[in-house]
Amino acid sequence: MEMVKSQTLTFSPLMNKQFIRKAHRWLGLFFSLSILMSAGSGVIHNVMTRTQAPPPSARPSGNGLEVSQIKLGVAEATAKLPESAEGTVAVNVRSIGHQPWYQIYTKTNRAAQYVSAVDGRVDPAQDETYAAEIAAAFLGGAQVKKSSYLTAFNNEYINIFRLLPVYRFDLGDALHTRVYVSTTTGSVTRHTDDQRQWEANVFTNFHKLGFIPNKDLRDLVLTTLTAATCLVTLLGVLLFFLTRPRRN
Repeated sequence: MEMVKSQTLTFSPLMNKQFIRKAHRWLGLFFSLSILMSAGSGVIHNVMTRTQAPPPSARPSGNGLEVSQIKLGVAEATAKLPESAEGTVAVNVRSIGHQPWYQIYTKTNRAAQYVSAVDGRVDPAQDETYAAEIAAAFLGGAQVKKSSYLTAFNNEYINIFRLLPVYRFDLGDALHTRVYVSTTTGSVTRHTDDQRQWEANVFTNFHKLGFIPNKDLRDLVLTTLTAATCLVTLLGVLLFFLTRPRRN
């Protein structure tokens, strides 16, 4: 009997209604900012589904491939590249400037190499030309200007877009429309402007705490806030059962 009584006295402070009520109140107040940010990001996400178009579909670029212009075979084209002796990973046929080009990836070179399927000349500059044609075709034939070449993700072209490297081309309109192009897939990987980017920035900062530059610290803060929110919710559920009316 004494043992049971001592256990009751030991654990009663943790089950005290006043203690749980205060803990729930102050923890809820302290971590309410994370709840507001999560709710705000949900609102922005719904707005973005209405104001932003879905991701661009990967579609073949160019105005059609004139296969009758191809004079060189694949083996002849790869032989034009010394590094192909170490092994060829992939070969694509691309229409660039209304002519067929072999886009060749080798084991020793991550960048694509271009060999004309007409006369066998090697021209690495065709990669940028090809990217510009993809961007222009996506924007309805408009004139575009290359503004950067990305080999790493940044605040606008984040890792959810996955593909690197990419070219960025600007339309030069009032909205500052820009597109990101991958010559590996032959498609636009992202299409945005100032208004869309503002919405994306708000969502990233609210939902993912994007304003914290260090990823490890950001993940730690996110995990802590989420765990604390779960704790506050559990305290609220416990308080509900402790304070519910008792039947006679």
